[in-house]
Amino acid sequence: MGNCLDSSAKVDSSSHSPHANSASSSSRASSKTSRSTVPSSLSINSYSSVESLPTPRTEGEILSSPNLKAFTFNELKNATRNFRPDSLLGEGGFGYVFKGWIDRTTLTASKPGSGIVVAVKKLKTEGFQGHKEWLTEVNYLGQLSHPNLVKLVGYCVEGENRLLVYEFMPKGSLENHLFRRGAQPLTWAIRMKVAIGAAKGLTFLHDAKSQVIYRDFKAANILLDAVINPRNLISPTPYSGFHFISNQLLYRSYSQEFNSKLSDFGLAKAGPTGDKTHVSTQVMGTHGYAAPEYVATGRLTAKSDVYSFGVVLLELLSGRRAVDKSKVGMEQSLVDWATPYLGDKRKLFRIMDTRLGGQYPQKGAYTAASLALQCLNPDAKLRPKMSEVLAKLEQLESTKPGTGIGNRPSQIDSPRGSSGSVVQKSPRRYSYDRPLLNITPGASPLPTHNNSPRVK
Repeated sequence: MGNCLDSSAKVDSSSHSPHANSASSSSRASSKTSRSTVPSSLSINSYSSVESLPTPRTEGEILSSPNLKAFTFNELKNATRNFRPDSLLGEGGFGYVFKGWIDRTTLTASKPGSGIVVAVKKLKTEGFQGHKEWLTEVNYLGQLSHPNLVKLVGYCVEGENRLLVYEFMPKGSLENHLFRRGAQPLTWAIRMKVAIGAAKGLTFLHDAKSQVIYRDFKAANILLDAVINPRNLISPTPYSGFHFISNQLLYRSYSQEFNSKLSDFGLAKAGPTGDKTHVSTQVMGTHGYAAPEYVATGRLTAKSDVYSFGVVLLELLSGRRAVDKSKVGMEQSLVDWATPYLGDKRKLFRIMDTRLGGQYPQKGAYTAASLALQCLNPDAKLRPKMSEVLAKLEQLESTKPGTGIGNRPSQIDSPRGSSGSVVQKSPRRYSYDRPLLNITPGASPLPTHNNSPRVK
């Protein structure tokens, strides 16, 4: 549910020990719900509105969600082949993530290569991120449903064991695609598509009657669907809103490339209610992404997420991390380094990712950069709402060459430049319709290590 840091992150208030006040109720809830082998509803066709989220809820109520499967620890041991090292997908602050297989009908453990592929996150008993964040994730993802939120299939709570079972995300995290050495570069079009999907997820959370503030928006927490060719579809077998393609559990997105989803809701908070303008809480998040006013005061608003979105949009434009200790001076902070160039059309190219090979619409890049600059406004009140950010990005994506916003013909839009002469293509060719090789640590909701420590 986050990155493994040099120092421990603090949880909002009470102790996050697995035994804090609720171990007995947890066990009772687990034993009660585990009698049912299949949850009554895993449907993700309709979007569950957070308007109906009862708050607060007891731990027993959270773990009794009809949308989730309560797995036994033995079931998940069998599903992951006893958590064998060759099933390990990655490691983070929450613990370890393993690849597992479950039966598509009963959701019980199945043999490797048959049934549904899932990602199983196992809490480190000595980890600093504990029971409270685990329960928060079950609480929100057990009720919320949206194409741009990762699907939580179920959980396990037995003794000190805390596990979460997710849909498997074959394309891994945005962080891996942007920063992992040897990864094939994402095209401009895919980067904007990923940004739009993430913006949709945040907009869904922010615009609900019972607002949810994500609080840890970053590239590591944005997961990507695989590219699925409809020709490879086995006769569609719907099960509670899922299609089964090549023995993998996939969201209804086989016609979509790089559909992005938000994962890791361990730090999510309910937004302010009534006349309140903010939520006062302990500062949690990730350095480089957390809004400066939140870090300084602990006052959390939806505009804190908007700032974080601006940082990720800047990462998509530049191909550089929010915080990079290998750089010198101001360049260690992406925001500090890039901000002076964002509002200057003639200097913007200096921060653009060189791996794009110049193949992006110049005006479109400037529009996206200007939007990032608005999101990063030091005055939170002057930042746009996520719904406004989403509308601008969708407008940018939908506008065709020569029709206005950000679409001067360029290498990505047309083989000819504005003068009509043929633009020299980059000699490097990349295949974007195949999964990346050697990125298994990112093929799960658990982010890998990065250089951006959690705020403490």
